[in-house]
Amino acid sequence: MAVPASQPAVVDVLGVRISTLNLAETVRHIAAWKQEGRREYVCCVCVHGIVTAQRDKQIRAALNGAGIATKDGMPLSWWCRAVGFRGSKRVSGSDLMEALCAFGASRGYRHYFYGGTPAVVEALVDRLQHRFPDLVVAGYRSPPFRPLSAAEDAAEVAAINAAQADFVWVGLGMPKQERWIAGHVGRIDATALLGVGAAFDFLAGAKPRAPGWMQQVGLEWLFRLASEPRRLARRYIVDNGAFVAMVLRHLLSQRPGPTAP
Repeated sequence: MAVPASQPAVVDVLGVRISTLNLAETVRHIAAWKQEGRREYVCCVCVHGIVTAQRDKQIRAALNGAGIATKDGMPLSWWCRAVGFRGSKRVSGSDLMEALCAFGASRGYRHYFYGGTPAVVEALVDRLQHRFPDLVVAGYRSPPFRPLSAAEDAAEVAAINAAQADFVWVGLGMPKQERWIAGHVGRIDATALLGVGAAFDFLAGAKPRAPGWMQQVGLEWLFRLASEPRRLARRYIVDNGAFVAMVLRHLLSQRPGPTAP
């Protein structure tokens, strides 16, 4: 049976439904949402997200509620290939932002950027507009790091809606951005809310991104760990180790037991 454009095929990765779409296919599906008048959200999921979802039911529900949960990490891409989607490729938050901005520049898509520090989000917008001169920036905002009051949150929603954004890019970091997105989908009148994490820092030039070859062989985590060891040690040492252990348990559980006499 053919899969409708608005319902891409998914693979279950330890209880999280990960999209099998590649980058160009993901962009086309998101663009189709706009034509269909849908209100959806996208989560770019890496190993850290999968591990977080194992211990946090709300995060797991948020990831599984996404219209598309991309495989923002080579281990997830390898998983999809192993179960039959042999051409499955990684779709990172940075690549998705660049691709959708490029695709929508000539189509008048309106983008809003929510997250990062004031300096980062301003640099992000400046760089994207320099790279894509026709890009329509509906607005941008660096929210306070602290939790917002109900009145402050309502004001943020009103401001985004007043900007008439088609796509709201959210860079609050995992898992904060997933909670924010799941709590605001439907309240914000945009086609899609897109959680892209560190893409704000990478595309703003605030932090270096791993060389392409390291990304392709699944070593971007090592580059990031070397760049920010104090901040990322737990995520990449503890979470990566936990993920490997979970994968091994999963593989062992799939082995057939002894045949009954």
